[in-house]
Amino acid sequence: MDLTSYILNDIKPLNSNSKIADLMLLFNQLTFSHIPIKNDEGVFLGSFSETDVHCFDGDLALNEYKYALEDFYVRDNTSWLDILQAFTKNSTNVMPVLNDKNDYLGYYELKDIIGLFNETPFFYEAGGILVIEKGADDYSFSEISQIVESNHGKLLGSFVSKTNNEMIQVTLKIGNTGLNNIIQTFRRYSYNIISGHEEDSYIESLKERSDYLNKYLNI
Repeated sequence: MDLTSYILNDIKPLNSNSKIADLMLLFNQLTFSHIPIKNDEGVFLGSFSETDVHCFDGDLALNEYKYALEDFYVRDNTSWLDILQAFTKNSTNVMPVLNDKNDYLGYYELKDIIGLFNETPFFYEAGGILVIEKGADDYSFSEISQIVESNHGKLLGSFVSKTNNEMIQVTLKIGNTGLNNIIQTFRRYSYNIISGHEEDSYIESLKERSDYLNKYLNI
């Protein structure tokens, strides 16, 4: 996916010789969490965060606070998933973009990248969401796909949504069929079902039997 058309340049990086007061004013006018900074030669130096800047002396130059610059960026050929990860890792809504020569090209806004994610089949195709869990050493995406497809389901997307040293949770978007048979097959393969956003008749059946047993015991 070519994202170069999403690179923005309407807000130019501030020069490192600018006053902190200028940067404060820019933050007050924008909803950016960070603003990129360049030196006199046009070389990208990093970004200042709004949180840090409000603790600075407005009469001083940006150069006086170089130690607070955050050096995050992506390349113009970075994949959109890696870009999304960079946004998350750096807790920012603005991501500077450099080419392979380290020239500053502009920036991505988080809302644009999220918008791309929302346009994937994972979100817009009709289907059910299923979250499964298994031992970190035991799960397999090929096995997961086989289970879904053997039950005539269409796997629209999947990702590891939680992990630790022992367990892995995988979130699935499944189309073309109900989730019940797929859920039962996952259970037979020793997957834990964390949630299924469709009626799970197995659980409903257990609840009905439990209610019946309680009524019987109370007679």
